[in-house]
Amino acid sequence: MQRCIELAQLGTGYVSPNPLVGAVIVYRDRIIAEGYHQKFGGPHAEVIAINAVLSQFADAENILKESVLYVSLEPCSHFGKTPPCADLIIKYGLKKVFIGSHDPFEQVNGKGAQKLREAGVEVIQGLLEQECSFLNRRFFTRVTKQRPYIILKWAQTSDFYFAPNDGTQKWISSKAAKILTHKWRSEEDAILVGKNTALVDNPMLNVREVEGRNPKRIVIDRNLTLPKHLHIFDQSQETILFNNIKTEIDNNIKFLELEDFDNLLPQLICYQLYLMDIQSVIIEGGAKTLDLFIQAGLWDEARIFTSPQTWAQGIKAPAISGKKISEEKIGPDNLQIILAK
Repeated sequence: MQRCIELAQLGTGYVSPNPLVGAVIVYRDRIIAEGYHQKFGGPHAEVIAINAVLSQFADAENILKESVLYVSLEPCSHFGKTPPCADLIIKYGLKKVFIGSHDPFEQVNGKGAQKLREAGVEVIQGLLEQECSFLNRRFFTRVTKQRPYIILKWAQTSDFYFAPNDGTQKWISSKAAKILTHKWRSEEDAILVGKNTALVDNPMLNVREVEGRNPKRIVIDRNLTLPKHLHIFDQSQETILFNNIKTEIDNNIKFLELEDFDNLLPQLICYQLYLMDIQSVIIEGGAKTLDLFIQAGLWDEARIFTSPQTWAQGIKAPAISGKKISEEKIGPDNLQIILAK
């Protein structure tokens, strides 16, 4: 099952809004095939693993009947982009299936495991369940809460300052932190910033430091006052501007009007992103935008770089409480990852 998790992670950044899934087939205590969900709309992990056996062995069907399948997420039991994986497992008569975590998606949610059992397959659930569930925290959040998984990210000085008082740009974290941040961007569906960050920093919000998929850019600009020379208007990647003026599409730029900016703004944004099948969002600033989501209780994970720099003055970094799950050095900076309680 640990190998299933490792395989599933290879699909990060490519399968959304589907879940990450890895599968391993074992025959006589030896792994004979592996698979993972590689891209949205493509074959599922179980299909790839079973097809690998069929292509490798002349007596594949007999081997499959004596094999055990390990899969990190409950096999699907419905027709979606692809046929049900449970049907394929039953067709080839695998004798036992270990499942990491159940699938809360309404069309699965226990039905996959039930279908296997009713066909005579021995099903054992909950193997490394916590780890498998954490792997799909984005998918589970979207399915159960009807909103994206929200990651807060910022850098702060060792005396907890976030930005200069005078509205200028001043870099806090290191080159190593920047490269890691770009890797994170490639793994999530979208990145969100407020108007002031877009104006002061003029960020590209892409993954130029690493290879990978650029996220959708999301900017909050109530009155659409941002000048058009900014990088966010360069048409290089899909960009959504939440505003109070208009709904309009200009090639890769989408202006989306929200009727009420004064009440439940983060909730409205989250719901619109959910409707657009955006499964995860990194919020990178500024301080007011981060605080907007923190005060609404709309965040799931925070990734905080603390630099050895001290400023003695400036805009204070956001304050949160949660469960710290890791802490490590990234170059000269300290990185903490915190989960919401």
